[in-house]
Amino acid sequence: MPMYEYINDTDTQVIELLRPMADADKPVQDPAGKDRKFTRRHSVFGVVGSSASAASAPNMGGCCPCGKSQSQCGQN
Repeated sequence: MPMYEYINDTDTQVIELLRPMADADKPVQDPAGKDRKFTRRHSVFGVVGSSASAASAPNMGGCCPCGKSQSQCGQN
């Protein structure tokens, strides 16, 4: 079941709920019981790092866990 984020426009409180996709846009009860209205928002995430750290990351594109292709690995 996916997790959705809902925001209250009055005080910008954000809550997260696990709901079926069919219920994603259905009304959400205020967890504090204050009759506030929550609407679904698009979830976003951030990635921390720099392009320098990405350049030094190992190549994990191969078929072997070491990152090399199976013909180059030697663990076969």
